[in-house]
Amino acid sequence: MESVRSDAGPPPGDSALTVKILVAGGFGVGKTTLVSAVSEIRPLRTEEALTEKSIGIDDTTAVQDKTTTTVAMDFGRITLPNGLVLFVFGTPGQDRFWFMWDELAKGALGAVVLVDTRRLADCFASVDYFERRGVPFIIGVNRFEGATRHSPEQVRDALDLPSYVPVIDCDVRDRESAKQVLITLVEHIMRSMSSRRDPGALTH
Repeated sequence: MESVRSDAGPPPGDSALTVKILVAGGFGVGKTTLVSAVSEIRPLRTEEALTEKSIGIDDTTAVQDKTTTTVAMDFGRITLPNGLVLFVFGTPGQDRFWFMWDELAKGALGAVVLVDTRRLADCFASVDYFERRGVPFIIGVNRFEGATRHSPEQVRDALDLPSYVPVIDCDVRDRESAKQVLITLVEHIMRSMSSRRDPGALTH
């Protein structure tokens, strides 16, 4: 039986407006943790233990305590205060699983790219993927203990992002912080949809 958080809304009915979004980023950046933190249902996880076969393939230098890896996807669901239901899919972070991204991205209206500033280059592929496909995305800068803090503007400059792409600090272990990331994404998606009707709404 599925476990549901005490603050969860009712299951989405036929009339509920649902939106599919992705949570992407490099290996060990916190995708599974974010999905688990916000989901009002028991999240689906496809994690497997790291083994000797991953040595030299998965870089655990900055995440030495990590013992598992997502091999397919994570899935959760959250109902926002306005009644909008988000289906949240976490993507696998390693290069060898990127063949699954096209399938996961089908029907997605937007994405969160999680960033660890100690390994900023790990998010480049995710940013490039969504930019090339015209999928609205935001940057979530996950706060890792011991990592140097950088302002959103510094992260934006380092990633060479246009000014309209939101960059937000977060702690994906905290439900409210992780939820705010998703709310920021939904707001960005709505602005992006509006800009398609009014091309002058967004500027670089």
